[in-house]
Amino acid sequence: MTSFWDNLPQPFFILAPMEAVTDVVFRHVVKRAGAPDVFFTEFANATGWVHAGDKAIAGRLIKTDDEHPLVAQIWGGEPGDMEQFAAHCARLGFDGIDINMGCPAKSAIKSGGAALIRQPDVAVAAIAAAKTAGLPVSVKTRLGYTYIDEWREWLSTLLTQNLANLTIHLRTKKEMSKVPAHYELIDDIIKLRDEIAPQTLLTINGDIRNRAHGEELARQHPGVNGIMIGRGVFSDPFCFRASRAVSQKKSGLALAGPGLFYDDTREMGNKYAKLETVEHSRGADVSAERSRSISSGDASEKSTPAQECGAGDADFADDARGVSETTRKEYSEEVKIPITNHKQELIKLLNYHLDLFDHYQPTLGRPYETLKRFFKIYIRDFDGAKELRDQLMHTKNTSEVRQILEEIQYL
Repeated sequence: MTSFWDNLPQPFFILAPMEAVTDVVFRHVVKRAGAPDVFFTEFANATGWVHAGDKAIAGRLIKTDDEHPLVAQIWGGEPGDMEQFAAHCARLGFDGIDINMGCPAKSAIKSGGAALIRQPDVAVAAIAAAKTAGLPVSVKTRLGYTYIDEWREWLSTLLTQNLANLTIHLRTKKEMSKVPAHYELIDDIIKLRDEIAPQTLLTINGDIRNRAHGEELARQHPGVNGIMIGRGVFSDPFCFRASRAVSQKKSGLALAGPGLFYDDTREMGNKYAKLETVEHSRGADVSAERSRSISSGDASEKSTPAQECGAGDADFADDARGVSETTRKEYSEEVKIPITNHKQELIKLLNYHLDLFDHYQPTLGRPYETLKRFFKIYIRDFDGAKELRDQLMHTKNTSEVRQILEEIQYL
């Protein structure tokens, strides 16, 4: 099957699927800051949708006509449900389907996610079922469930399924994100792919900070086709931007070029271009459970189990928490950009996020509190950021946020 996967640049870049993060609003924010080549949705449960309809997926598949290529990430362990849900995604106009076989959350491994690593027959059946929708099918998984040396047998099983793309988070389910990603295995995985399924694209994920870092990994490991970034976007929302920054590792500084926004927009204010018609299925209700699971963004916040299913187990409140000291140091060297424009660019991007939240709130139905957890992406790495963020955390709506920003002359 020929698909959009065949026409991507090499290496291509993907925004990782992240629960309660990569919805239609945040995808557009990242697109404005610096678009990757492929977007993934939040992950949506097939069985939940089959039995309870759109209420069960709470707006996870809402998208706009200008989002291409956009892949729907789904999960589950019942082939019949996967077949029906994949067909639904095809009707909605998605460009591909990705099956999550790596989520470590307890709620997911009851019937899917990383549990399929231990149930290869179910994994194979789920892939076959998803393929009946006629869209290219890919898989995102981990090296293994408990032990690193599980990778060869498990990935061999997946590579025999003629997948369009295989994304590997370079850790096991047990490791979560508590250890550095196992880059030392990349070349062996490439060799295995070349032996079994040279037509399948190979994407790596885990501890990748930005485009420059991803390009360097691709140079070091010929045969890697794609780079998936998740946690990196929390430290730098411009991380996909080409030539975003030139690292100055000796001093820990970085120099940023002009025009930080992807479309070179410098002034945003409170207006944005008219968006394409919103496409969604029968409903867009947000479940009470989902709303309760999203905290207010306080620094003591812990990631919910579902959030750990995306982007190398991204912890939103502290993007470096649970990561090795080496990775933490690299973040500080690559991300902090002590230039005057950086603060203004971040504030402009926050305003764009506020506009999009207001625009989609009637459709998504998500409470204002769910927006607060994004503030740390924008209000950081400049003098007074902590105090400003504390002020914003006490707001009750987007108008109050804008008023604070105006009063301190950030707009």
